[in-house]
Amino acid sequence: MRISIIIPAHNEAAFLKDCLDSFVAQTHKLDEVIVVDDNSTDTTFTIASEYAHKHDWIKVVQRKSANEHSPGKKVVDTFNFGLQHASDYNLIGKFDADIILPPNYFEEVLNRFQANWKLGMCSGLLFIEKDNEWVYENIADKTHIRGPIKLYHKACFNKVGGLRPGVGWDTVDILLAKYHGFETQTLPELQVKHLRPTGHGYSTKNYQAKGEAFYKMRYSITLAKLAALKMAWQAKSIVLYFQAIFGYLKAFFQKQPRYVSKAEGKFIRKLRWKGIWSKLG
Repeated sequence: MRISIIIPAHNEAAFLKDCLDSFVAQTHKLDEVIVVDDNSTDTTFTIASEYAHKHDWIKVVQRKSANEHSPGKKVVDTFNFGLQHASDYNLIGKFDADIILPPNYFEEVLNRFQANWKLGMCSGLLFIEKDNEWVYENIADKTHIRGPIKLYHKACFNKVGGLRPGVGWDTVDILLAKYHGFETQTLPELQVKHLRPTGHGYSTKNYQAKGEAFYKMRYSITLAKLAALKMAWQAKSIVLYFQAIFGYLKAFFQKQPRYVSKAEGKFIRKLRWKGIWSKLG
């Protein structure tokens, strides 16, 4: 199986060297890593170019985009730009530039894909440094494949229609994978260091966008409230609940375009409720 990894990078000079070192150190050598420098004003491009000079399987491309911060959409657009430069592949990955992978990461994940033809997505788990220890980044269930370490089988990636350009892209892809009959798997033994915890620099606009994503995934208002409540509880801020619900209602009244079809939405709501009842049981 050929593996192609795309790393969107905007001003990642502080983390990129450690990240790429962990790719170089893999026990299973990758076929291709594409670093997409998106309007960086630091030395991101220089660092990536140095690695590309040493390793012919690392490529660097530059993307010029608008300077405004666009949660979700900007990183997906940058990924899609890199995808245009990708060679033929069986597994396609969207990885962040602020992670450190264990050396056996791709060896283990590749084994899972080869052993299970229904497997559409697979990853390890993200850990953050807290009080000089690496602990699980507890903002999602351990069965959830997180945005910074997405690895898809090509058949699954194509079936779900690629990545949605907006907040929630890294949830809707999992739901659609299941809708199309694919399985997803996380490997707890693969502990990935996340050097910059999720939520760093989040604004009110980000949390409103999460509410909009609930609408675009065709959550009912009740499901949206439960998801917003869980998010607010994890962040220990009730204000985030109201921001998310405001975003949901805003998208509703503006009749914003959806991420999924009515049939897909029905499946997603049923799957979400099944998950909620199983936890309550």
